Amino acid sequence: MFKMKKKIKKSVSKRFEVTKTGKVLFKHQYGSHKKLNKSKSRLRRQKETGVLKGRFGKKVKKMLGKD
Repeated sequence: MFKMKKKIKKSVSKRFEVTKTGKVLFKHQYGSHKKLNKSKSRLRRQKETGVLKGRFGKKVKKMLGKD
């Protein structure tokens, strides 16, 4: 008997990344257009990658096959 290959969610793989230590990283939203209406500090915050924590982070890891 052979093992079935685990399928990952493609939409999740495009939006999230798992580091070697197991952190789930994502890019902040709303940073691409209408930048004049947003404050400079807000735009700087949105440039940084965010870290997902808690239950949703575990769900994303499972969808990526990194459990």
